[in-house]
Amino acid sequence: MATGLVLYGYWRSSAAYRVRIALNLKGLSYESRPVHLLRDGGEQHAAAYRTVNPQELIPCLLDGDRVITQSLAIMEYLDDIYPELETALLPVDARGRARVRSMAMVVACDTHPLGNLRVLNQLESQFGADEAQRAEWSRHWIATGLKSLEAMLADNAATGRYCHGETPGLADACLIPQFYNALRWKLPLDNYPTLRRIYQACNELEAFQHAAPEVQPDAAVAA
Repeated sequence: MATGLVLYGYWRSSAAYRVRIALNLKGLSYESRPVHLLRDGGEQHAAAYRTVNPQELIPCLLDGDRVITQSLAIMEYLDDIYPELETALLPVDARGRARVRSMAMVVACDTHPLGNLRVLNQLESQFGADEAQRAEWSRHWIATGLKSLEAMLADNAATGRYCHGETPGLADACLIPQFYNALRWKLPLDNYPTLRRIYQACNELEAFQHAAPEVQPDAAVAA
């Protein structure tokens, strides 16, 4: 579907990754505007981008003159504005919506923020953490989040092929980038059989394949 949507993101940003998945699941086209998080001290801090998002973070979605920040807010906005399109990111029932939001927040609120770039940079600059220590920090918090998600999903009647039922949605859009990070940081994954199964199922779909970091245009010029 042709739209005027513009997504500011970065190829390896987990938060931007989950929004790309959501856009693809909804069948929405969009213009991608890369914001390099490393070049020149981080383009997200440049004056030009601060006028778009004063928080100096990605992702950021433009819909005409509307500016929407924060990945969860963006994804719910897409579901609200385009309810008739393709996949619904949230269930229709209150209990289902609460369950999906809970799983999404395990990732977006409790796990991912502890391992994002500005936290890792602060560990290095303030406490002198080296690369190995930063990696161990990341593995610890990713493992903590995945352990919680595995417990929430395993042996739950609401879990289907995907996190909630037989259609991928908001929780899956959050899970897959976090699982990608687990692989990137070489976290052992034997303790997460349900998550591994869902990760494989999601990555069989074009919506997830086309959102993957390595196939983004700015991946080819990444530092």
